[in-house]
Amino acid sequence: MTGTGTGRSGLPPSPSLPRRLRHYLGDVVALGYLALCAVLLAWALIVSLTDSSDESMAGVIPLLATAPLSFVLLVLPDGVAMVVVAVALGALVNALIIGWCSRALRRG
Repeated sequence: MTGTGTGRSGLPPSPSLPRRLRHYLGDVVALGYLALCAVLLAWALIVSLTDSSDESMAGVIPLLATAPLSFVLLVLPDGVAMVVVAVALGALVNALIIGWCSRALRRG
């Protein structure tokens, strides 16, 4: 029985992780959220780098936009790279949840 598209248990094979990510991130709302987070992060980095007084609080805005995971990851070692990682992972997880919820609401 080859070519039936089923696994050993008789069930269809589950999609791979990259395929599931594309499935949930293919939603317009999730992609819009990711784009907004990227713009906020770029804005915060530009404002923080051009401000010579070290009093800029612009980095808080992308952290708030990608909460709660970005707050958990913010306890990583200090530095600009860790803030970028925290915001990027927080945005990705939130976008996956937004895409999943959006698809679930459309199904009814």
